Amino acid sequence: MALRHTLRRTVLAAAVLSASVLTVPSPAHAAPLPPACQDALLKTLDKFPVTYFTVPEKAKNALFDEVGALSEADQEAFTQPACTAWNNWATANGQAVATDLDNRYQKAAGGVCVKFAATSVGTLKKFAPQIPEKTRGLEKVAKKVWQNAMGKLSAQATNADCRKAYDGAKAGW
Repeated sequence: MALRHTLRRTVLAAAVLSASVLTVPSPAHAAPLPPACQDALLKTLDKFPVTYFTVPEKAKNALFDEVGALSEADQEAFTQPACTAWNNWATANGQAVATDLDNRYQKAAGGVCVKFAATSVGTLKKFAPQIPEKTRGLEKVAKKVWQNAMGKLSAQATNADCRKAYDGAKAGW
């Protein structure tokens, strides 16, 4: 249970905060992760100390489910150099990302799902280009996870505003 909670927290932070670390392999069929990737899993959330930004529970679950369904080919993006580059970038830029998320979230209008979607996409667009080149394989998988999760959330949303927000977030990154 503690491992699942740690993975869930890490996946969510990464999904919203970066284009790199979202691609956590499913423990059921994954090869051992390189040490830098293990570090990323355990410490990513701490590197982005948000105060106001909120991820809706349905979004957390959708992102986690997508990560758990990654293929072995997608899991191969987890390399020591990619995760080391991510860890270094997240340490150096985490406070700026967290501040941006909090500021956007406080200014966004609408319900939690709308604020989450708008804030996430805005911050992703702003910071993703700054993430090191070595993480591009992770970014490709992260975008796949993000798009699949947002698509499912959009299809399942009973609220029209949430449906529109998730649909926009799917294509927005």
